[in-house]
Amino acid sequence: MKRWSLFALSTVLVGALAGGCSTLDAQQREWIFQPSDRSWGNTASMTTGMEDVWIDFKSSITGEQARLHGLWLGNKPESVDTPVLLYLHGARFNVAGSAPRIQRMHELGFSVLAVDYRGFGKSTKELPSEDTAREDALAAWTWLAARHPQQRRYIFGHSLGGAIGIDLASRVNDESGTIVEGTFTSISDVVSSFKWGWLPFQPFITQPFDSLARVKDIGSPLLVVHGSLDDLIRPELGRKLYEAAVSPKMFVLVQGGSHFSTNTVGEAQYRSALNQLFHMHPPALPQERQDMQADATHTARAPS
Repeated sequence: MKRWSLFALSTVLVGALAGGCSTLDAQQREWIFQPSDRSWGNTASMTTGMEDVWIDFKSSITGEQARLHGLWLGNKPESVDTPVLLYLHGARFNVAGSAPRIQRMHELGFSVLAVDYRGFGKSTKELPSEDTAREDALAAWTWLAARHPQQRRYIFGHSLGGAIGIDLASRVNDESGTIVEGTFTSISDVVSSFKWGWLPFQPFITQPFDSLARVKDIGSPLLVVHGSLDDLIRPELGRKLYEAAVSPKMFVLVQGGSHFSTNTVGEAQYRSALNQLFHMHPPALPQERQDMQADATHTARAPS
């Protein structure tokens, strides 16, 4: 997610007061998702070894056929003991923009399916919404379950993808665990955390992404990861989300991690958390990467 500007929020409020509800909704969807077919920097070149996946389904929202594009990074050889992960990315960039994070989750031992919501990348061209993203996530989860029925399946979401992942986990009952990184309690809480959050915007939010209300319905272990230097989605929101969840759960604060670097800076903490909460045994870090993280200050909360 990219920080809303005061000008943008003012425009939303003016539009709402003027009665343009459909325009208001479209503007919020555009600002929250920022859908595009662009990847970040040179990340598209890092998809080497990932396979293209296509997921087709009929949308109950639009009544039209929808197609999602995804990237699959599997383990070879793969067995029923190999955990599989549905990766849900955040706003602004397509799925290739998450290639480095997809690679790191793969290095943690997962076979990974990462998908673009409608409106992103090569998926169906359509302005996404909270409802369509929810439907897309469920379609991807159904696809994954049909092809890997014997394997443990996990949900992972970064930033806005964390809210989509929490919603998915609250609706399904066959996930082995859920992991969210740099995510939030609700759009309202995110905007309230900004210095101009006192403005009366709450009645005009059409895309609430109320994870706080849904997290209590997750029936599997939940890992909440946040960077201490995340100035886009503040760590307090991640902790508040964690506190509202039911056990078993774990909160990991990665010292020095930003909204975009936590997955890298906190790699060793990820390994430890996966072992403690999900009883996984990820491959050991290469020695040079262990040395790079040796000076990091680790703050983790044990499962409760």
